[in-house]
Amino acid sequence: MSSITPKILKSNPVILGIESSCDETSASVCSGGQILSNIIATQSIHEQYGGVVPELASRAHIQNILPVVVNALKNAQLDLGSLDAIAYTQAPGLIGALLVGSSFAKSLSLGLNIPLIEVHHMQAHVLANLIEEPRPAFPFLCLTVSGGHTQIVLAKSPMDFTILGETLDDAAGEAFDKSAKILGLPYPGGPLIDRYAKEGKQVFPFAQPQIPDLNFSFSGIKTSILYFIQKQIKTDPDFITNNLQDLCASIQYALVETLMKKLVKAIRQTGIRRVCLAGGVSANSGLRKSFIRAGETQGFETFIPAFTYCTDNAAMIALTGHYKYLNGSFASLNSSPSARASWT
Repeated sequence: MSSITPKILKSNPVILGIESSCDETSASVCSGGQILSNIIATQSIHEQYGGVVPELASRAHIQNILPVVVNALKNAQLDLGSLDAIAYTQAPGLIGALLVGSSFAKSLSLGLNIPLIEVHHMQAHVLANLIEEPRPAFPFLCLTVSGGHTQIVLAKSPMDFTILGETLDDAAGEAFDKSAKILGLPYPGGPLIDRYAKEGKQVFPFAQPQIPDLNFSFSGIKTSILYFIQKQIKTDPDFITNNLQDLCASIQYALVETLMKKLVKAIRQTGIRRVCLAGGVSANSGLRKSFIRAGETQGFETFIPAFTYCTDNAAMIALTGHYKYLNGSFASLNSSPSARASWT
């Protein structure tokens, strides 16, 4: 089935965005590039399993998606008849979770006879920096850090991106969570490392990988942390308990320094002085402070989305949908979600 294409593109379209890539069900309404509402339903059930269970996530999305969309429209003071297009997360993510969002979006598209817009989750994270003032002018660099991705992206326009560097193995967000698990902290552990790090000092040295170019690697840091902990608890079973704050501060320092060194290198190589953060890990206070401090000391402009727009949310999907609508980038109703897909 072909895509539904409007005869005339509106300059201020009303876009409904739907996000269901992992364990948040979210809907947002964007009108003329301005976010009118952003509703997020979280799934706490995964905490007891120490990680996201795909089947449970899919079931929760099925339960949450209708009330989330209804509330998003209600908060925007609009109805379904006001919509000009439906944007949804097409990739990457848990395939079952993505299918819930894509099926719902396609049903609305068909029922309302309005266009469908596919959005890549990572492109949306970058463009989250355009949701609120101050907004960076193009071109800008973006350090995108999440549980599944770590990338340095050159954004030339809302539709033109180049990945300058990315992780060769694990993502930084995964490294935070796996390190937390080594310390015996509950899921999600990344925010807990951030919390305890505020009360500790960087006293334990952990290996920082030496990867060429602008790429990253985090598997070695995880191994360094694991072996260090295993060695210490052999002689002191209470080592983690007695040093938890300092361990968290040291882990956070190693991960943040790895990210910042590559970002500063990218700034020097490209000469671009407008730099953004994006992705769930950009909510980490240590990374935010280091990022802002580097901007102040090295003279580049820094931009960070509000916390609400750092983690998974539909506002960034709706805004990306806005730009794709203006670009005439509409999706086929036969398109399928993808667990992993390129976006540049």
